[in-house]
Amino acid sequence: MNGRVMASTGQRSESRPSRQISVILRNQEPTATTQPAQEMESTGHAAAKAVAHNSHFAEMQKDLDQLIGLDNIKELVYEIYALLQVSQMRTEAGLLSGTHVYHMVFKGNPGTGKTTVARIVAKLFQQMGVISKGHLIEVERADLVGEYIGHTAQKTRDLVKKAVGGVLFIDEAYSLARGGEKDFGKEAIDTLVKAMEDMKNQFVLILAGYSGEMDFFMQTNPGLPSRFPIQIEFPDYTIDQLIQIAELMVKERDYTLMPQTIMNLRQHLIQEKNDTFHSFSNARYVRNMIEKSIRNQAVRLLNQYQHTSPSRSELMTLKTEDLKVEKPPR
Repeated sequence: MNGRVMASTGQRSESRPSRQISVILRNQEPTATTQPAQEMESTGHAAAKAVAHNSHFAEMQKDLDQLIGLDNIKELVYEIYALLQVSQMRTEAGLLSGTHVYHMVFKGNPGTGKTTVARIVAKLFQQMGVISKGHLIEVERADLVGEYIGHTAQKTRDLVKKAVGGVLFIDEAYSLARGGEKDFGKEAIDTLVKAMEDMKNQFVLILAGYSGEMDFFMQTNPGLPSRFPIQIEFPDYTIDQLIQIAELMVKERDYTLMPQTIMNLRQHLIQEKNDTFHSFSNARYVRNMIEKSIRNQAVRLLNQYQHTSPSRSELMTLKTEDLKVEKPPR
């Protein structure tokens, strides 16, 4: 999501990945052995690398745990981590560890965390050695499609080149297929398919967009479906999750929401979500509302305290009149 959403603080039960990491670390503690010295040294080296990677993932898991909801995405990220970890263990043991394809499709409405998760995945792949740099290149149709024949292919190849060692993230990727056979978007698709074949394992491609549109998009080129083995649904946030997001957003900015403000916000979100199901922008919509409320509060305080200064509490409090939900932002 182009606005990062994070879970509210508070006690929570330890997640499954956390417990599994703890078990792995405990199992890597040194024990008495009769292995030859050379084998012990190799085993110790592998264990040290594993502990280092566990430490990296523990840091990343903090980012994952701060995301509200998205349990299926958190599970997938851990699966990828586990696969990479075990593949390295197999290599250390002299076993085959075949290469895997990590190109992905993210499906879901706006504001559901797709861009945020893409950044986390890029960081994970860099730390585990899948890609060398771990940077994320975010693009859309206008960045790929040119104005004349051959221009699109060159623009697309240039962006792929920039993404080498990292992740190329194409938002609203389905728009590349909207113009039909004569549209230059098809040229971009063909160029991407060829790049995925010619530059295996040099970059990771993530396509994102609405679920239905992405399903249609994947059928526009026979080479696409098999090249994206990982396809993830990003569900809409529930009303409770949206309220959590709002509370965290104001907390991060040193503001607070009055109980009545939260109640009004909840009622407004229920109505807005029901009225604009397909185009509802989830956490992005909440962020826009919070930022507008902060501006409204600033105007209210400036008019109310023309000759004095408001108290610390008043500076922090967002009231119902600041929310102004009768005309929600679009």
